[in-house]
Amino acid sequence: MRQLFTIILIALFQINTLSAQEQQASPKDDDIIKVLAIGNSFSEDALENYLYEMAKAANKKIVIGNLYIGGAPLTLHLKNAHNNNKAYNYRKISLDGTKTKTDKVSIEEALADDNWDFVSLQQASPLSGKYSVIMETLPDVWTYVFAHINSDTKLVYHQTWAYQKDSKHEGFKNYNQDQIVMYDSIVNATSQIDKSGDFSFVVPSGTAIQNARTSSIGDHFTRDGYHLDLDYGRFTAAATWYAKLFNLDPRKNSYKPEKLTDLQAKIAKQAAQKAVKKPFKISRIKL
Repeated sequence: MRQLFTIILIALFQINTLSAQEQQASPKDDDIIKVLAIGNSFSEDALENYLYEMAKAANKKIVIGNLYIGGAPLTLHLKNAHNNNKAYNYRKISLDGTKTKTDKVSIEEALADDNWDFVSLQQASPLSGKYSVIMETLPDVWTYVFAHINSDTKLVYHQTWAYQKDSKHEGFKNYNQDQIVMYDSIVNATSQIDKSGDFSFVVPSGTAIQNARTSSIGDHFTRDGYHLDLDYGRFTAAATWYAKLFNLDPRKNSYKPEKLTDLQAKIAKQAAQKAVKKPFKISRIKL
């Protein structure tokens, strides 16, 4: 009887999945890259600033969405998904660059809002290097999202960054308040996720930031010990996303934020490109 019940559940899931995927148009139907992050302030840092501008400079069309709850871990995303909670501040950058923010949006609503090419998942930063903790929830979140997207939509995993060496974040204690321990833990977790084959790729923002820290800028890529510096910190993460989404070398992109020096922009772009080439290993930046 239990085996029969399990078979029925699987069949119902497959039917619901097919129904959801048939209802959405394939993202391959246009030449626009559309990416939605189910995240927190770290996805805000990485996607909401400069990514659109880099795409525009390369004559690429992009739409960016971010389901935002500050500090949200995967467990909260799963709870919100299962209960269809309208818990998110939904930020969206449209094709013309207009940015809107909508309160009280559910994951299901955001997934249905566009025919996304990519949907990104990530863990909250204090737990980003805890593989066993991540895997307690990530497969269930993946399953939920997969059931609500078109079959051509790709799921990606966002590798976030280690804290600054002098960070006062409470979660730093999970890594003995050691930046390299935290970075190595994040790399270990994300490399295993990458090897699982469940995600199309990992966006190595964490390695890009760690690469950039070897440059003349040093360990100054956050504004408070964990959130990225508003200018060259965020630009480094944006350049990494640009490289992965479009398979283009960010060093060849002409865009540079006004507040960045030429050197800072060069460091950010080089750090991003090196991270894409070696996503789980630090590459030195000799600038």
